Amino acid sequence: MPSTEFDSRRPGTLWVRNLDWPLPDNIVPRVPTTFRCIGPDEIDSLAQVMRLGNPAILQQRFASGRRCYVAQVEGGLAAYGWVSLKEEDIGEIRLRIHLMSGEAYIWDCGTAPAYRRLRLYTALLLHITDQLRAEGLCRAWIGADGDNVASQQGMALAGFRPVADLVVARVLVMRMFWVRGRAGVPEAVVTDARRALLGDRDRVWLAALSTIKSVPTQSS
Repeated sequence: MPSTEFDSRRPGTLWVRNLDWPLPDNIVPRVPTTFRCIGPDEIDSLAQVMRLGNPAILQQRFASGRRCYVAQVEGGLAAYGWVSLKEEDIGEIRLRIHLMSGEAYIWDCGTAPAYRRLRLYTALLLHITDQLRAEGLCRAWIGADGDNVASQQGMALAGFRPVADLVVARVLVMRMFWVRGRAGVPEAVVTDARRALLGDRDRVWLAALSTIKSVPTQSS
């Protein structure tokens, strides 16, 4: 039987914020900032702050209904974050997150180097979740790499809570993914995280050719 190699780095952690939770106090940017949702007419400026050589991918995102929220400082785009309301690829691990009605997924966030450590990221997350709440949505998901401490700190300040780790084990050329709930997180929330990431499957195999198949549910 081939040996199994566990990847202690973990692909990342899924965080959640229920939109009826109280907003954190005293989280404001350290510079005057305007927040807004932008459209395809600002692709050139957005591509510049995202450091994209080809802005065509942004046109595709807008055309598919994805949203982009930005923080603007002194007339220029300083930070950005994308939002999906149905499903979204998690490209770095080749999985796809599936959302239920009333849920949103925040992803591909960034801050221009000159504007870091000004709490723009945290304030942008608060703006996004407040806008989603006003539209009647009930929950926002967001993910973070295990070693991205700055991003995790910003999420925590914005009221997000880590609920589950996506864990991977390697078997030859295959990778097996499963969701492991964080200590103290209600099982119902962990189940929702598993549903979003794995489609209600307990584990999935991901082959080198991106073939994903479910495996029988196993007790822990």
